[in-house]
Amino acid sequence: QVQLVESGGGAVQAGGSLRLSCAASIRTYSKCMAWFRQDPGKERERVASVDSDGGIYYASSVKGRFTISKDDDKNTATLQMNSLQPEDTAMYFCAIRNWYCQEAPWQYTDWGQGTQVTVSS
Repeated sequence: QVQLVESGGGAVQAGGSLRLSCAASIRTYSKCMAWFRQDPGKERERVASVDSDGGIYYASSVKGRFTISKDDDKNTATLQMNSLQPEDTAMYFCAIRNWYCQEAPWQYTDWGQGTQVTVSS
């Protein structure tokens, strides 16, 4: 079974930055790696993702503020989050699937345990 371990969450004030990391227990060169987030009572939404060939997606709400990257030598994915706002508060999850990223959470085969991000105004 694939293990994904997230780290880097925490509490910051609006305008601050956090860097989330996801370490995979498998080789990631043929994988899409994605970051989702979820507030209680809301659907899990894709925030950013990177395909196996480097294609990148950002949700419109984070474009220009968040940067995703994938290191296939280290089997990790990183989400750099700048200019954080209170509406970014959520549990953030790392997810993985083969080759190309998709929109829906059910299309991902494995998930991390999540890391909490809290942004205060």
